[in-house]
Amino acid sequence: MILRSLSKYRDTGLLVLRVLIGISFLAHGLPKLTEGPELWIKLGKSMQFVGLTAYPLFWGLMSALTESVGGFLLLIGFCFRPACLFLVINMAVATTMHFHTTPGDLFEKWQIASHAIELGAVFLSLLLIGPGKFSVDRD
Repeated sequence: MILRSLSKYRDTGLLVLRVLIGISFLAHGLPKLTEGPELWIKLGKSMQFVGLTAYPLFWGLMSALTESVGGFLLLIGFCFRPACLFLVINMAVATTMHFHTTPGDLFEKWQIASHAIELGAVFLSLLLIGPGKFSVDRD
């Protein structure tokens, strides 16, 4: 089959995925990081949906750092698996928050949370697959 020959481009595919998702998360994370403490507190309050109500400023800063620094690490493929792990956790919290705050049935909640769910699946998959040979970590 002709499509089987594409498997030789596995590492190129990982590079494209890492670069595009990394840039996307840098674009999402840097504004959150530069916005400052007021936004960090708002972000950090999402931790209440996983049972943590203390230190919302800290948790919000950690979320913004995870998105921006994690996005950069994903982009270059350095400390790749730890970055993916933190991004999976960040998306799990976002998913939980969406499920708790979205009115309606399960289908409506899933629609709102789908972006976080999908990205969580991407990061979990990348955590298991690794960064590929075109990365600083060179798996």
